[in-house]
Amino acid sequence: MSTPTLKNTTGTTTPAPPTRSSAAARRKRSLAERLIAPLFLAPTVIGMAIFTIVPILGSILLAFFRWDIISAPEFVGFSNFADIVSDPTVRVSFLNTIVFVVVAVTLQLGIAMALAVAIQGRMPNWLRVFFRSAFFFPLILSAASVSIFMGYLFNEQFGVVNWMLSLIGIPAVPWLTTSGGAAAVVVLVYVWQNFGFSFLLFIGGLASIPKELHEASALDGATGWRQFVNVTLPLLSPTVLVASVMAIISALQVFDQPYVLTRGGPGDSTRTAVMVIFESAFQQLEFGRASAIGLVLMMLIMAITALQFRLSRRFVFYQ
Repeated sequence: MSTPTLKNTTGTTTPAPPTRSSAAARRKRSLAERLIAPLFLAPTVIGMAIFTIVPILGSILLAFFRWDIISAPEFVGFSNFADIVSDPTVRVSFLNTIVFVVVAVTLQLGIAMALAVAIQGRMPNWLRVFFRSAFFFPLILSAASVSIFMGYLFNEQFGVVNWMLSLIGIPAVPWLTTSGGAAAVVVLVYVWQNFGFSFLLFIGGLASIPKELHEASALDGATGWRQFVNVTLPLLSPTVLVASVMAIISALQVFDQPYVLTRGGPGDSTRTAVMVIFESAFQQLEFGRASAIGLVLMMLIMAITALQFRLSRRFVFYQ
């Protein structure tokens, strides 16, 4: 159907004013277009509300109650927070978690960055692809299954690790029955399984650095370590920030490795904050106390993340 036109005094034609029916059709079309986006977003928003926002709000509210599922919830105010402050097990678990984060994240980022820099060097492309896949592979495995397997490897009586040490004359090490040995195994297993993610982040960050900058610095005499410190590391600092934030958040929530390998022992030497949350909720049926510990852990994560972004203003260089 052709659009009606009008001829003006100059002899040219101009479109006729829109009729009421065409204006109404355009309004209906624009209304339909405005409704399409909310309709597509609705499943995701509803899912987040039901499975994320509501549970978070419920956990915050539950922290001020005493509830064991069997009886009705009892409002206790800040009593749960006072209890966890005076509980030595909770204090030790948070201290263990912080020490674990410092050691594990340092090793994770250091190993990941060293391997990423080494692989970005001169080597055949097929070998580079092989190493990328091999280093990322542990991340897709179940943490529980990896921990069970590692528990056999580090077993004092028949573990492969002690057998290999015996070949060079070193006596059997009680890896999982001493505080230091258990903590070392938990850190090693966690780092081995999780460094692959940081490794891929660093690979992507290194690939985005222009080669001309390295070539220019080499002409100025900066090679090796000097080139890494003065050129590579500053340009990689945004990736380091992202990798460190994600690594610290993940390490603060460590649970699988210490729970499967040591159950928090010997004593409380490998007990973490999330383990105490699990034990309070599902073993002692103190859900209010568990929610209070979880709320404290969430505030700790938020505080550390905010501090990282605050410090990034001074140490992160954006091109």
